[in-house]
Amino acid sequence: MEDLYRDGWITCTESGVVIRWYYLWGSRTIPYAAIRSARRVRLTPLHGRARVWGTANPRYWASLDPGRPRKDTALILDVGKAVHPFITPQDVPEVERIIRERAGLPEATGSEVGPII
Repeated sequence: MEDLYRDGWITCTESGVVIRWYYLWGSRTIPYAAIRSARRVRLTPLHGRARVWGTANPRYWASLDPGRPRKDTALILDVGKAVHPFITPQDVPEVERIIRERAGLPEATGSEVGPII
C-alpha cells in the first residue's frame, strides 16, 4: 500500500497517522477512526514553536520535530484522551485534508485557527 503523505516525521497511511518519535522509544499510530477533531494552530515563540519535543502544557504532547522552531503552523489532534498529540508536518494543509477526509470530520473554518492556549 502506498502512503497518502510522508515527510521525515509524519506519515498518513490508508488507515491512520503514524507519528515517528512520538515517544522516547518510537512511533505512535493513530487510526483515523480515533480522531475526534483536528485543529490548526499558529505557533509563536511562547506557544509551541520552541517546543522541539515533549510538553510544557500537560494537555498537549509535541512529537519530535527539530525543525519546529522554523515552522508557523501545527495540528492538534483530539483522540478522546486528556493529552492531545501536537504535530507539525511539512505540509499542514495536506495532512489536515487527509485526516478530515479519512476521519469523516467537517471542513475547517477560519475560526478553528488560533494559538495554543
